Amino acid sequence: MCHAYHYLNGLDISILRYFTVYGPAGRPDMSIFKFLNKMNTGKAIPLYGDGSQTRDFTYIDDIADGTVRALKPAGFEIFNLGSDHPEKLNYVIGLLEKYMGKKAKIRRYKLHPADVTATWANIDKSKKILGWKPTMPLEEGIEKTVTWFLENEKFLTSLKWID
Repeated sequence: MCHAYHYLNGLDISILRYFTVYGPAGRPDMSIFKFLNKMNTGKAIPLYGDGSQTRDFTYIDDIADGTVRALKPAGFEIFNLGSDHPEKLNYVIGLLEKYMGKKAKIRRYKLHPADVTATWANIDKSKKILGWKPTMPLEEGIEKTVTWFLENEKFLTSLKWID
């Protein structure tokens, strides 16, 4: 539909595909915040599969930069905004444990048959046309996210969390 409007009316349309966005004030329904909340309250993290599945975690500041860059006229384009470096969920949980200063309790479930085992953004077009590439290393981004979470713990515990 977007392509049709572009073609018929000459509208400039850029479609952005975000890959596993995380960071301070992130969405509470995404894995990082779900995991942080569970760890903070002493509850078990639900882990589907063995944790070897990978995700292309992308820090919010990098996403914001890519989004602003995509405002420049490009005709009709679809851009992937991702880290271009997927990491295993087990590694990310280990980083959360390191920066939270506590061991995560993990409740393992069978991998859901509809779940993908890997996400990986091909960001070549975003680099070429938008001049964009992510700059936040995962380790630093997780540390900043945990720091924000702990600094805002009182507020966050007042929210209703949906499992």
